Amino acid sequence: MTSTPAPDPLARLAGRTVVVIGGSAGIGLETARRSVAAGASVILGGRDEQRLAAAAKELGDAARWRTVDNTDKDSLAAFFRGIDRVDHLFTPAASYRTGPMRELSDEDAESPFVSKFWGQYHAVRHAAPLLAEDGSVVLMSGAASVRPAGVAPAYVACNAAVEGLGRGLAVELAPVRVNVVSPGMVDGNLWSRRPASVREPAADGYRDAALLGRLGTEGEVADAVLFLFTNTYMTGSTLYPDGGYALR
Repeated sequence: MTSTPAPDPLARLAGRTVVVIGGSAGIGLETARRSVAAGASVILGGRDEQRLAAAAKELGDAARWRTVDNTDKDSLAAFFRGIDRVDHLFTPAASYRTGPMRELSDEDAESPFVSKFWGQYHAVRHAAPLLAEDGSVVLMSGAASVRPAGVAPAYVACNAAVEGLGRGLAVELAPVRVNVVSPGMVDGNLWSRRPASVREPAADGYRDAALLGRLGTEGEVADAVLFLFTNTYMTGSTLYPDGGYALR
């Protein structure tokens, strides 16, 4: 008796349109690579034209790009006006400052909410009329939402708020599925730009704190995003690709 091979969930991405705001580098670009490999077309959004163009060139004919500033509602509106349909949306773009409440300026303390919370909120708001009924949204949070890694209360609160936003949007946008990916420290584009004097102690501390004893990779987080794109019964949930950091 021969068994029938299980269908590949990633086959569900074939012929679909994936929009990644923050798609020119890092986890966003890695998600775009995997989406294209699965047969999707991708639209990359970001601020830097040169990086977007280079990313789209790498991805080939299945990719196109548009500039967008996720802290500017008019920019987000213009970005989505040029798109006919969105099957899956991923919104990892964010720019912010972190630090102690007693040291940050009000502007810096508010920056995670301006970019990471309201940026994602307004991206979904403008994408909503274009979302396929069987499509999905994946928001980006971070494991600091449940286990603060340092003294950065506004940043911690922002990540927790994004996870709450995902649950709220899942209720409002159903049957469109809305989930959140909340990674731990990743050995990739974001941390590579930090000074070694900051990066290395943070990485050592993370390895000690995570059950798996290592940093994550951009590919591992992107795999979690694609799982959320393609699992048709997953909504209102948060995944923590964090090596067990949140459990310790």
